[in-house]
Amino acid sequence: MGDVASHERRLAAAAVHALTASGVVWAFLSLIAAVQGDWPLMFAWLGFALFVDGIDGPLARKVGITRVLPGWNGEILDLVVDYLTYVFIPAYAAVAAGLFPDGFGLFGAAIICLSSAGFFAKRAQKSPDNYFIGFPAVWNLVLFYWMVFDSGPELVMASTIAFGLLTFFPVMFIHPVRVAKFRHASLLVTLASIPLALIAILQDLDPADWVKAGLAAALVYLFGVSLWRTLFGSTD
Repeated sequence: MGDVASHERRLAAAAVHALTASGVVWAFLSLIAAVQGDWPLMFAWLGFALFVDGIDGPLARKVGITRVLPGWNGEILDLVVDYLTYVFIPAYAAVAAGLFPDGFGLFGAAIICLSSAGFFAKRAQKSPDNYFIGFPAVWNLVLFYWMVFDSGPELVMASTIAFGLLTFFPVMFIHPVRVAKFRHASLLVTLASIPLALIAILQDLDPADWVKAGLAAALVYLFGVSLWRTLFGSTD
């Protein structure tokens, strides 16, 4: 029975790795949509990849994946997928959509890709209380807000430079799930944002004002808690 159980655990662990690896498929589908200029479909696939990224970690911990399959590194696999979906495809989409000022597309994309590579290479990405140290390269979300709020090229360029620089400074950014303080409020804000984002996607990234107001409120909350942690130290 022990061998059977061990075999079942290995199958479960392999399934979790396969789930994580499936992110490259959703990334490829989102890239095809971006090449076709279908931004809502691109965000739909990126959103699905984000959902997978949100559930594979808890599943991996549940099955004890590092003990069951020690020869496979799920963290590296996750980083590969994340760089595609959080960074590379959003950088391409920002250029293809003409969001940067004329002649600055390559410059903007280079800031996104290079600063994110620096963040992904950091050994200390999180503080002891699970805040990200520096901007955590969530360019998929930045791109979403740029498009939904129809940001002008000057704002896009300025925010790209700002977030690129903040990647390397000890500015804290909240992880809405893993930060213990305010967790209930953070989860509520995050869960409330999901249907709003879906509505925005279904409405071709031009949603009603109340949807934009809800998305803006969520952003203010997340930045507000992050600023509080940066200025006043640990919130635990």
